Amino acid sequence: MNNRTLVLVKPDAMERGLLGEIISRLERKGLRIIAGEIRTIGRDVAELHYAEHKGKPFYEELVSFITRSTLMAMVVEGPDDTWHIVRNMMGATNPADAAPGTIRGDLACLLTENLIHGSDSAESAEREIALFFPEYSAP
Repeated sequence: MNNRTLVLVKPDAMERGLLGEIISRLERKGLRIIAGEIRTIGRDVAELHYAEHKGKPFYEELVSFITRSTLMAMVVEGPDDTWHIVRNMMGATNPADAAPGTIRGDLACLLTENLIHGSDSAESAEREIALFFPEYSAP
C-alpha cells in the first residue's frame, strides 16, 4: 500500500529522549501512527532490514548501531506516497546536508547516528512493514 510506511526511531534518538518530538512532527504533518512498539531488535532482524547493504564497508556498523538499544518501530499512514512525505520530513541521510526544519537538520549531527529511518520506496515500505509488523503487510 502506498499510503503506509515503516518508520524506525533509532537507538540514538531514544537515548536522547527525542521520541516524543519525532512522533509530534509526524502527527502535526497529518500522518497517523497505526502500529508502534518499543523494542530491541536482534541481529537476525537487523541483517534482514539492512540486507541491501551487506558487503559494504559500513554494514557491520549499521547492524551494531541498530541493535545496541531500544528503538521505536511504527507503521505510519497517510495519503498516497506516505513514504515520500516521511523521507522529506527526515532530511538528508547526512545531517550536515539536511535542511533546517527537517528532523535530521534540526536534531542530528552525525551521519552514523541520524535518529530516524523511513522506507525509501513503496516497495521497501511493503517489505519493511512485513518484517516488523507482519499483521499490517499486504495479503
